[in-house]
Amino acid sequence: MKGFGSCALALAMVSLTLAGQATAETQASQEAQATQGPAVVSFDWGSVDTLEALGLEAHVVGLPYQAAPTYMQHLLEGRTDVGSLKTPDAEAVASAEPQLILVTGRQEEAAVPLGEIAEVVDVTLEKGPFFAAFGDKVRGLAKRYNAETQAEAALAELSAHIEKARASLPEALSVVVVTHNDGNYSLRQEPVVGELLQLAPPPLPEGVVSVQRGERTFTPLPPEVMERMAPDAVLVVDRSAAIGEAPLEASALQEALADQGGAAIEVVSLSADLWYLSGAGLVSIREQVDEVVEALTH
Repeated sequence: MKGFGSCALALAMVSLTLAGQATAETQASQEAQATQGPAVVSFDWGSVDTLEALGLEAHVVGLPYQAAPTYMQHLLEGRTDVGSLKTPDAEAVASAEPQLILVTGRQEEAAVPLGEIAEVVDVTLEKGPFFAAFGDKVRGLAKRYNAETQAEAALAELSAHIEKARASLPEALSVVVVTHNDGNYSLRQEPVVGELLQLAPPPLPEGVVSVQRGERTFTPLPPEVMERMAPDAVLVVDRSAAIGEAPLEASALQEALADQGGAAIEVVSLSADLWYLSGAGLVSIREQVDEVVEALTH
């Protein structure tokens, strides 16, 4: 009986040892899987903030320092400066040894030389409903890092946050979003405001003419046209401020509207770098939604 007991004890100890080894191997496998995926240089800040939200920022090896929005500047340290959004530094990109380079239309002219360094993927959102296209973008990034489960959870959480934010806004609120550039204003189609928060702009007055420049269409909106539209608020995305030029003084637009009879229209300057340099990311969309709600409910 003693021999049988000793044998049983020995077998139990072996089983525990094997179980411990299996657990350790499983954990190691999971950790290895979590670190799988390409080293990436990104010229799209929305993709960068999405990778960080999914816990994948360690894969980012190069960023465009010159165009870093405030909320992302903490990621610059220890990563290669790869130029600006309009003029990527191909030599610097190559030195970062990426396996994947993320671009948008801003880098169209540089796509060919960048493609000689590593795989280039254009992460510009597809046409169609904004949140659906955004979800496809997030899932596409996550798939490369075996992070699909985290992506679905993050998208569901963001969707719930947007619904709560939308419900907190006053009913029948009309909002116009404009881009400011060197003293001029143009209508901005902003899906975070129009689609996600469902804040509709008033119709354009008769006689307002859009201007075609290449493949882009601009609709000038001087203060007198804004006053005729009579929104509750004008939200300003300041391109000049975002690219380091003279920023808009919100009071100047407020006075111009008042001179036209629109003193009741509220002028809100949005965070220029967040809205002009970034967007379409898990973090940036949440911050944009929160900024609009804060501005319209204070």
